Amino acid sequence: MQVTVNKILDAKGLACPMPIVKTKKEMTALDPGQVMEIQATDKGSTADLRAWADSTGHQYLGTVEEGDVLKHYLRKASAEEEKSESKHPDVVNLEELLNRLNGNEKITVLDVREPAEYAFGHIPGSINIPLGELEERFEELNDAEDLHIICRTGSRSDFAAQKLTEKGFENVKNVEPGMKDWHGPIDKTH
Repeated sequence: MQVTVNKILDAKGLACPMPIVKTKKEMTALDPGQVMEIQATDKGSTADLRAWADSTGHQYLGTVEEGDVLKHYLRKASAEEEKSESKHPDVVNLEELLNRLNGNEKITVLDVREPAEYAFGHIPGSINIPLGELEERFEELNDAEDLHIICRTGSRSDFAAQKLTEKGFENVKNVEPGMKDWHGPIDKTH
């Protein structure tokens, strides 16, 4: 497969949210219709970039794996296609989440990080559904009434919160900033 690209972005070795941060910055330099190749090694970058493109109107064309490198292809939207990047309005900070957990409130914590990230430490009792699998696994959350969604930084969880709200889920909260700053109990069992 031969793809003509107008810009190549090296995001290898960077973890979420940096591939998206760099992509946002570089995308502004492209003309509408031009294609950018983002080279990344973060396994979660596929779901992240796809969700970001969806939320901004840019077109996610696909991803090609070459060894450890993921080559993502995005097409810049025209002014008519572009939409302002939205954020999920209902946000909870880590202290509020910890207080709700300590208060034994009936909440569901959904961790949308990749399985390897989850394995190295997660909130006890949380459910792990990576962002990239969320579309196919909505039914696993049907009983969840009060959903608190967390990732590493608050970026993937924001996309997940938007998706779930679009699917009709109510009481969906994005937890910011995410597990990188979590100081509550940690479970390291798989």
